[in-house]
Amino acid sequence: MVEASVGFQCPRCVSEGNRGTRRARTTFGGRAVSRPYVTWTILGMMVAGFVAQMGTSDTFGQAGASPLVREFAMLGLGRVEDGTLLGVLAGEWYRLITAAFLHGSIFHLLFNGYAMYILGVQLERWLGHGRFLALWVLGALAGSVLSLLMVPNQFSVGASGAIFALFGAVFVIGRRLRLDLRMVGVLLAVNLVLTFVVPNISWTAHIGGLVAGLLLGAVFAYLPGRTAGNTVRTVTHVLLVSAFAALLAALVSAAPLIVLG
Repeated sequence: MVEASVGFQCPRCVSEGNRGTRRARTTFGGRAVSRPYVTWTILGMMVAGFVAQMGTSDTFGQAGASPLVREFAMLGLGRVEDGTLLGVLAGEWYRLITAAFLHGSIFHLLFNGYAMYILGVQLERWLGHGRFLALWVLGALAGSVLSLLMVPNQFSVGASGAIFALFGAVFVIGRRLRLDLRMVGVLLAVNLVLTFVVPNISWTAHIGGLVAGLLLGAVFAYLPGRTAGNTVRTVTHVLLVSAFAALLAALVSAAPLIVLG
């Protein structure tokens, strides 16, 4: 039996009653979120990836000391001592996303993890689980794709592409909600400056993720319009997100011609 406001009900009665009840929706069409499960899951995967790095490294947490980085970091194309080719262009497509779960140091992980928690929890409540997951994944992929096109022979790790996508989406969606975004703007500006001032930072991942976040944030916040129903809004978002994913796939397919050409 299930406890109700008055007495108890059988589980079957509760289930049948819930079928006729409309689930709450967010302002942007997603299902209302009680707990940010996607944010917590991604944070757990980031931590697990770093723990795995430490377990396979002779140097505490250093990216270059772990064989996991060689196997799963973002790399467009590289060659090892025996002549074996590595990288996305060698068929290792998984690198486009697995790099987001590896980090260069404990401080790198803590910075990205903190930003993920602060931005992710709020965005997931605004967008719902599905839209938020699409934003994070496509932000990470966009950063990797730009790295593939601009610096194909460079190793890079970290969830920075996805984090910058969250920054971009928060900025656009916050403006749609007419929130005070001065602090977000300052943090974004500081991080952009650090991107080009501090050495060994993948500017391509940051810029690629930021552009993806701005574009997808605009899709979620402004399309298809305020008067559209939830079904129309969901279909529109799915189609536009799929189109963006197809664009990224097309860029990856064209990368050998761009890199060699």
